[in-house]
Amino acid sequence: MFMQYQREDDMKIINKLVAVTALAAGLLVTTVANAHGIWFAQRATQLALIYGVGADDLDSVKRLPLVKSIAGYDAMGGAIPTRLRVAGPLLLVDSDSQPSMVAAVLFNGIWSKTPEGEWVKKGRDEVPKAITSEKNFKYAVHVIGALNGPLPLLPEQVLQIVPVDGKLPLEMGKPLTLRVLHRGKPVEGARVLTDWVNDPDAVPVKTGADGRVTINVRNQGLNVIAAIWDGPTDEPTKSDKIEHLATLSFVLPHAPE
Repeated sequence: MFMQYQREDDMKIINKLVAVTALAAGLLVTTVANAHGIWFAQRATQLALIYGVGADDLDSVKRLPLVKSIAGYDAMGGAIPTRLRVAGPLLLVDSDSQPSMVAAVLFNGIWSKTPEGEWVKKGRDEVPKAITSEKNFKYAVHVIGALNGPLPLLPEQVLQIVPVDGKLPLEMGKPLTLRVLHRGKPVEGARVLTDWVNDPDAVPVKTGADGRVTINVRNQGLNVIAAIWDGPTDEPTKSDKIEHLATLSFVLPHAPE
């Protein structure tokens, strides 16, 4: 009799572990489907386009066909011929001359969440019982060096993060007021994450009616700020909304010794 009870207790523990594992897997799938972004960062002294979330750099080369645009600009917003070059597992940025800014757009397709909690790369027309269906666009702007004036509204950047004062702090911990713009107009309720690379699960700060939000710069080094905003769909038979995820990245120089 004692052995019977022990087996029943063991089975209850096993069932709980299975349930917890399944739940964790479901949450992981949800995160993977819609949380990724793109940004720029140095890799071995060269600028690269990164795809991933947090510290997880995924296969950017595999996503190259999804990149809709890559561009470089001088300090006045003039275009500089720029392209992406495959170098092993990286997408490196090549320009005809040194840009002051680079920008990219990636279309990650249409994703639907099934009643079972799984994300599949199909539209609502293919998954009619989907809990939600969404298009995913990723945008990235990287400022190289100091910002000595207003950041121009860049072509193809449907959602863009812009420093309000036209400059960046020189030290971590200093306040930075940003405005999130959709097609040049302020966005209310955009979710802003101050450190996309090191703290992607932080509670976001939402923009006000004027599209503004003030944050404290997190790092004396690479900063990647992200803004996420759900816009109306342009294909209601396929998606319920369009998720726009934009990043603004820059590097604060190390203090001289």
